[in-house]
Amino acid sequence: MKFGQVEDPGKINFKLPETHSETLRMLNTSAPKETFDVSVGCAKWNKQDLKGFYPRGTKDELSYYATQFNAIELNATFYNAPDQQQVLTWKNKVPADFKFFPKLPAQISHYRRLLNVDEATLAFCDAVSFFEEKLGMVFLQLHDNFKPTNFDRLSAYLASFPKGIPLAVEVRNEVWFEEKAIFDQYTALLEEHGVANVIVDTAGRRDMLHMRLTSPEAFVRYVGANHTSDYQRLDDWVNRIKQWRDEGLQSLYFFVHQNIEKESPLLSAYFIEKLNKVLGLNLNIPKGLADGGQGKLL
Repeated sequence: MKFGQVEDPGKINFKLPETHSETLRMLNTSAPKETFDVSVGCAKWNKQDLKGFYPRGTKDELSYYATQFNAIELNATFYNAPDQQQVLTWKNKVPADFKFFPKLPAQISHYRRLLNVDEATLAFCDAVSFFEEKLGMVFLQLHDNFKPTNFDRLSAYLASFPKGIPLAVEVRNEVWFEEKAIFDQYTALLEEHGVANVIVDTAGRRDMLHMRLTSPEAFVRYVGANHTSDYQRLDDWVNRIKQWRDEGLQSLYFFVHQNIEKESPLLSAYFIEKLNKVLGLNLNIPKGLADGGQGKLL
């Protein structure tokens, strides 16, 4: 993942900003939930990207990936919208507690820019509905040049989005974050429709680390910089998530990227181990070479 990549990560201030005040209001009014739903995964399961992760002789990458992680940020659907049969093929390769988080196709978000996309959106949602209980949440990533001047277009799209399919939205253009009035209008729209606001933690775009939740779910896309700071950044996230859980957060969807993706499983394992310790969870920790024959992914 190259988005937000910088030449020298050591020069970036990676300190997490304070939680947005409206996030605290959202969490403090959330209905209590007995269990804390946590999904942690990578962006893809391709062996070429996750070099060293798969044991020698692995024939089906998704089947093995799903023994190590409980979720996948399904970026493949951004490039090729799946049909029902493809969804069922994926679904039948993973255990019952595994979740898919598919990205809406570029045809909808980037090429047509939310215009005349009702048919394409319905077809996508019909297909991913066959994940059934294994569907976590779909997410809409808007183009870098999709600006607040297109607010009405986004508003109309969310109003018509098929009910019953949980949705998160990621805006990227800097203007969304520069003025409080614009950002407040945007987040109020997401809150109105029960849509999650994607938080992106990447070196070159600290404005996207807005710490504003619009639903009781935190959808975080973490981009490591292949730098020693990656681990401290994850420690900081564990502490922030504990704070949010204590304040009412119901679900966490956390996906680990890297500028060089091969280290994503290693960072994920570190993060999961810390979450288990601090939050009292029992998530499976993906194996590394030292403990399962695969080796460290450095």
